[in-house]
Amino acid sequence: MENKLTFKQRMLVAGTLFGMFFGAGNLIFPVHLGQIAGRNVLPAMLGFVITAVGIPILGVAAIGNTHSDGLQSLANKVGKGYSYVFTCVLYLTIGPFFAIPRCATTSFTTGVQPMLGDGISEGTALLIFSFVFFALVLFFSLRPAGITVWIGKIINPLFLTFLAILVVSALLNPGTAVGTVHPTGAYEDNALFSALIEGYGTMDAIAGLAFGIVVIDIIRSMGVTEDSAVARDVLYSGILTGLLMTGIYVATILMGAQSRGLFETSENGGIALAQIAGHYLGPAGSIVLALTITFACLKTTIGLVTSCSDTFVRMFPKGFSYKTWTILFPLFSFVISNFGLSKLLSYSLPVLMRLYPPAIALIVLALIGNLFHHDRVVYVSVTAFTCAAALFDFAKTLPAELQTGLQGMIAFAERYLPWFSLNLGWVLPALVGFVLGMVLRTVHKVK
Repeated sequence: MENKLTFKQRMLVAGTLFGMFFGAGNLIFPVHLGQIAGRNVLPAMLGFVITAVGIPILGVAAIGNTHSDGLQSLANKVGKGYSYVFTCVLYLTIGPFFAIPRCATTSFTTGVQPMLGDGISEGTALLIFSFVFFALVLFFSLRPAGITVWIGKIINPLFLTFLAILVVSALLNPGTAVGTVHPTGAYEDNALFSALIEGYGTMDAIAGLAFGIVVIDIIRSMGVTEDSAVARDVLYSGILTGLLMTGIYVATILMGAQSRGLFETSENGGIALAQIAGHYLGPAGSIVLALTITFACLKTTIGLVTSCSDTFVRMFPKGFSYKTWTILFPLFSFVISNFGLSKLLSYSLPVLMRLYPPAIALIVLALIGNLFHHDRVVYVSVTAFTCAAALFDFAKTLPAELQTGLQGMIAFAERYLPWFSLNLGWVLPALVGFVLGMVLRTVHKVK
């Protein structure tokens, strides 16, 4: 008889996956999105959910569907060298270079900083907070066998409880009707595609590829060993996670839109959350927000450190141990969160625009691979065209001071690449790569 998870076990796995996905950025981005989308909130919701829910869950499913041992195994379908480079860059991006330091700093600036008095400097407070934060991350990450307990049974319920207090309070007493809120900027005419890029900021699409192996290991530890059964349970758990994430995104986007009746559009979602919490919950709002953000960031960081450490051990079996990686990643992130995060974040969008297209292409190829029997020539062709086209999006989103000498390249893409203005200039080249790959595969079979 084929073994499989019970419904209760699937819920626990889904809760763990949700906990790893849903960090502070997953609260900050949708709230701000609601404020700037206004009455165009429905297309904005759709665009955001596609990139912040749909693609991440498909990424997890792609790992399970191909029976891969992780991202490196999946990327190896393109080539061994590519698998090492792409996996390292992706994990470092969602790990110590960007996402992990951002978790600590965001939870501090959004949840703790508003409560600081004049007696302690901001720098000292951040140092103390980030030290305690990463000490907790290290404690939990060194015990990966208990990740379903730490995240699924303890931290998740606490996070959802505090989030529910804030969201329900706001939705029951809206500042204004969503239909009366005028959208701003690109959201006046192009809410759907603008929100697609906003969803990139959560980094969840590339995190989905990273978390796949953690989910698979958890399922196997529960006694499911047959590959097809593991793949099925990964998909079911991913669907449950996606439904929960979508529900929270819809609620927080609406909360952001309705808050425009009370406040002007904020500079970012962190400021908006602080304003909303203070308005509806008074002095207690700061405490509720601090706990909500901190728990959100803590559970995501544990998932990131665990995934990164496990992957680097698998990639470099003769290198550092899991314990050493688990110490190094939080330590490096602790330093960056205190001294170098602001500069690094200015480069995060270009890096994401460089990584997302090949990541999405890899996910789609893995899911439809049975059409071409996962032939390497198709993977190579699509990846080559996608990576080349993504260079134009990378150049366009670089800080202005780094675009010197690249204007001609950007102008070329604006003129000849369809949908480049929508940050989707890589789509048509990827399709061309797929057609070419299929032709080459057919020619090779004929020979």
